[in-house]
Amino acid sequence: MAIMNGTRPMLRYVFMVFILLAAYHYIPSSLQDQYSASTNSDEELRTELDSGLANATFVMLVRNSDLDGTINSVRALEDRFNSKFGYPYVFLNNEPFTDEFKRRVSVLIRSEVEFGLIQQEHWSQPDWIDEEKAEKARKKMVALNVKYGGSVAYRNMCRFNSGFFYRHDLLQKYKWYWRVEPNVKFYCDINQDPFRYMEENNKIYGFTITVYEISATIRSLWPTVTDFIEMHPEYIADDNAMKFISDNNGKSYNRCHFWSNFEIADMDFWRGEAYTAFFEHLDSKGGFYYERWGDAPVHSIAASLFLKRDQLHFFEEIGYQHDDWGHCPLSDGIWEKGRCSCSQKGSFDYDPSSCMPHWEKLMSI
Repeated sequence: MAIMNGTRPMLRYVFMVFILLAAYHYIPSSLQDQYSASTNSDEELRTELDSGLANATFVMLVRNSDLDGTINSVRALEDRFNSKFGYPYVFLNNEPFTDEFKRRVSVLIRSEVEFGLIQQEHWSQPDWIDEEKAEKARKKMVALNVKYGGSVAYRNMCRFNSGFFYRHDLLQKYKWYWRVEPNVKFYCDINQDPFRYMEENNKIYGFTITVYEISATIRSLWPTVTDFIEMHPEYIADDNAMKFISDNNGKSYNRCHFWSNFEIADMDFWRGEAYTAFFEHLDSKGGFYYERWGDAPVHSIAASLFLKRDQLHFFEEIGYQHDDWGHCPLSDGIWEKGRCSCSQKGSFDYDPSSCMPHWEKLMSI
């Protein structure tokens, strides 16, 4: 009796295996093929993820209230690029992310996703700032109808993006980053890996849109920059891009900058000696709060001065939209190859507010 009781579970197991094998034999071959194709696709993706990728990540600075916009951007980026490559994401917030935010964003992404909290000292007005002076500046900008002129939070963001995002613990393991904003659009298939292109072609900073900065926000920025140049001429690169940011060999700033809501760059450049000294010099003057210095002109001026011009790269093939301005590839061949959904006639490239003519003049020298 003991032997019979011990064999019954085994017999039931054998019988169940037989039934499953028989059932699989009668599954239509088309369904079997679909299962195999899905399995093979997963295996191919895992193989691709394990080889050939750059040490890179997407970076999104967002609030919990940006959930819908974040979903829109991630979905567009995954559809047009990252579903083929599998780069990780790092989301940063000055407040803890909600479980709802993390759940709804993570479900869209097959690659690694991390959510980080920004250190308070990296996201606050320094104690040494004269608040009375800063408040007067904000009120003046509000009176002039300057966008975000009265916002301290916006200034915190500009300062964080200028000098602190690349110091965050979650980003220390990465070299390259691609900055992504909520509610942006990617209009074209991106079939070539931008990170690998940058890496293999000795590029450091990449962009899609150039624009003029608002004069009222940066009145003392260029004099502060020229002071730094005089103190540290050793940091100025040969064959740099000064002609992109100045029409008179550095006497004044023409306000051109790379629109930094999209940028693909090497964080080791920001972490390096030249940029570290540059940011500390700017930060010490208080211009992020006494005026409204943005990370776009700060990044652009640094890249234009401390890098060779051929280390900067215009991603013509990446169709991109942020707010009212967007870039659409004007080359028919690039537009068709990328299956772009944007209108070439609506591209911002040669709008009167665009600095693309300055860029083209620089690169034609």
